[in-house]
Amino acid sequence: MTRESIREYAAAQRERYRRGRRTDKGRILDEVVAVTGYHRKAAIRLLRRWPRPPAARRRVGRPRVYDAAVAAAARVVWDAAGQIGAKRLQPFVPELVDRLVAHRELRVEPATDGLLRAASAATLERLLAPARATAPPRGRATTRAGSLLKGQIPIKTFTDWDDARPGFLEIDLVAHCGDSTAGFSLCTLTAVDVATGWVELEAVWGKGQQRVGGAVHRVRQRLPVTLLGLDSDNGSEFINHGLLDYCRRHAITFTRSRPYKKNDSAHVEQKNGAIVRHLVGYDRYHSTAAYAQLARVYRLVRLHTNFFQPVQKLLRKTRDGAKVHREYDRARTPYQRLRAAGALDAATRGQLEALYGTLNPLRLRRQIDVELARLWTLAVPPAAAATRKDDPDPVTVTSEARIPSGNTHL
Repeated sequence: MTRESIREYAAAQRERYRRGRRTDKGRILDEVVAVTGYHRKAAIRLLRRWPRPPAARRRVGRPRVYDAAVAAAARVVWDAAGQIGAKRLQPFVPELVDRLVAHRELRVEPATDGLLRAASAATLERLLAPARATAPPRGRATTRAGSLLKGQIPIKTFTDWDDARPGFLEIDLVAHCGDSTAGFSLCTLTAVDVATGWVELEAVWGKGQQRVGGAVHRVRQRLPVTLLGLDSDNGSEFINHGLLDYCRRHAITFTRSRPYKKNDSAHVEQKNGAIVRHLVGYDRYHSTAAYAQLARVYRLVRLHTNFFQPVQKLLRKTRDGAKVHREYDRARTPYQRLRAAGALDAATRGQLEALYGTLNPLRLRRQIDVELARLWTLAVPPAAAATRKDDPDPVTVTSEARIPSGNTHL
């Protein structure tokens, strides 16, 4: 017998069993045991049990609004923005969708388009959850605190950036040394504009003072606004006569962070992890081919990061007991912040607008992936890590691009 037929049979016998006398109940139990195959005690419990009320109708809940088509479109937008967080991505979605549709990278139905533009940050977070990547590991530091000229270079802490205007940069050096800091390896100079989040990346042949100074000079030439200030850590690659004289000649304010206080350089430290380590990784590079390839990668990353990756700035932070409440402004790209700040002259503004109109974010991402794949083939295996000394710069650089030590001018 099936469960359903047993329940129907028990319902028919239950009233007889409840009204019957002792001898009648015994006969009914014998019959139920014979028909159902139950143990006698189980049959007693079955006949004594009151019938259950009909099951309530199961609630289905609200119908699904954001279907697979919206999730797929959100994935394309997320990839185009460099797989950033949903809170940074959400304000930039409408403009990014327009750009992708114009370049025929995205085709969506009107209903899907409307849902994608209206999705909140929390909804985007849920839609993108299956595609999220794990955070990369932390790297190694290869520079030591410099003792030269510290008295001549004032200290700037994290809280001193409240009134920053475009043109003040935090700079830092990232070593591509793999698991060992021994021997020669390439480096990356990271420079971030504190007010707008504009990022400049420059491949550096080693960490010598002259080459790091030359990289600073090239960043200054590329920056869309006038370089007004530099803030570095206390490493000797920055704290030296060459860079100090260079800043004095060009009226650049030169400051440094407190020793062993990485939060004083929070803006550039964040970019080191979110851009350089996230893309390039932690392998070791020391060849001229890797140097040239790293420069090609950074030319593309500069465009994608500054034009298509929104950033948020902390407005205020309050503490309520053990909880810290942070309030951020609306996420905007560095290019949008630079335009809103009014720091661009007419010529530079026109050049950036023309450049922005030609850029396809997904195409940039594909080009970056191709160039990164080529770069990774040039990584040095851990067992073959080089111990050679710093070689001459493999790229022919004019004297304008270097900052010699001593009193020699550019």
